[in-house]
Amino acid sequence: MNNYKLTIQYDGSNYAGWQIQQNAVTVQQRIIDAIEVIIKERVNLIGSGRTDTGVHALGQSANFRTENELDIYKFQYSLNSILPNDISIIKMKKVDENFHARFDAKSRSYIYIFSHHKSPFYYKYAHYYPPVTKIEFSNLNRISKALLGEHDFTSFSKKNRDIDDKTCNISEIWWRNGKDLSTFYVTANRFLHGMVRTIVGTLLYATENKLDENYLLKVLEEKNREEADESVPAKGLFLFKVRY
Repeated sequence: MNNYKLTIQYDGSNYAGWQIQQNAVTVQQRIIDAIEVIIKERVNLIGSGRTDTGVHALGQSANFRTENELDIYKFQYSLNSILPNDISIIKMKKVDENFHARFDAKSRSYIYIFSHHKSPFYYKYAHYYPPVTKIEFSNLNRISKALLGEHDFTSFSKKNRDIDDKTCNISEIWWRNGKDLSTFYVTANRFLHGMVRTIVGTLLYATENKLDENYLLKVLEEKNREEADESVPAKGLFLFKVRY
């Protein structure tokens, strides 16, 4: 059995997330449909993880297996010609038959982008957040470190009874202030549903209200979503990279 790994970019604005759902248009379904048109075979496309409605990807990873030996260059070109303009396969390679895009991933990285001013060019991909120009980014970077390491992130995720283990290990987290755009970056072994956007919203709330690391530690300890602040909008969030 041949196994192929795809690196995918997509604009999530018009999709109900990555994962296939009934009565909804998703990125995964669009790619599966396109693959099956070319190879005339049913496939199971395995993603590295889900992205929510409206979330984008610069480096989503996925794999599928097929009996066919594919010409990678030709297949990638054909696949991109069928896919809509808001989905692109930027890289494709043959991998070991046992490779699994989700279970073999060591870490995932996300970025969240803020715009400093209202812009017709940024509005689909950045959160216009006027107070961003007044935020002390040095303080944001300092208090964010409280989330480094292994914690139970129940307070930062949407309720999901199907997932018992809410423990995640954040290995990198930082903020960077730019002239037109500011960026939040986070890397972890795994993320829970809605976790990144809730972390961003809660960190902004903390710094706006002059709260320190103890506030974040208390939110973690409570293991209650109501203790954290509101999530920021999905449009500023990008799955940046998956590492294996």
